[in-house]
Amino acid sequence: MVGEPARALGCDPMSRSEEASPEGDLAAERKLLARLRGGEEAAFAELVKRHGGRMLTVAQRMLRHHEDARDAVQEAFLSAFRALDRFEGNARLSTWLHRIVVNAALMKLRTQRRKPEASIDELLPTFLEDGHAAEPSTPWREGSDETLSRRETRDLVRRSIDRLPESYRTILILRDVEELDTEETASLLGVSVNAAKTRLHRARQALRAILDPHFRAGGPS
Repeated sequence: MVGEPARALGCDPMSRSEEASPEGDLAAERKLLARLRGGEEAAFAELVKRHGGRMLTVAQRMLRHHEDARDAVQEAFLSAFRALDRFEGNARLSTWLHRIVVNAALMKLRTQRRKPEASIDELLPTFLEDGHAAEPSTPWREGSDETLSRRETRDLVRRSIDRLPESYRTILILRDVEELDTEETASLLGVSVNAAKTRLHRARQALRAILDPHFRAGGPS
């Protein structure tokens, strides 16, 4: 599956694994939410301690630079604190925070864009006049799923994603790493659902082309 290499980045110890931890117990979360709404400072510190690590990981995947990620997380927690009265409790606190962090990171990315984005065309597969691929894709090596679980290969996938133009890199992370659905991703990016689907397809094509020499049968290990 073309989305699997990027999705493998969600296996980091400080990311998705927190979602299923005992700390996420619903009863404890409801108590924490009540304390937060009561203005208890210790409750806010507990919220940051409980979810800050994962939120920093999310922001860093999107922004790459540690200081930018820290700023985005700080802004996100402040936004969450101000919006507590509007949180209806229909989602987990961690899910709600995740969306706020993603928004904060996107806002920071928008402020950083000062020059036109590079074209993705040079990273996409090329085709001959008869419509056949110039370099036909070959099956990836047996056991590539296991390979993708290795730290050095996750680093390779990260570096490959970082080669994509920013708008393609961002949509790939939102859909295949952070696992937002297409409609929410399109809304966050301010594009139509069809435009989001097209951009994601091209991003996956480019990532596959970048990774293909490393994972194809008989290719470099």
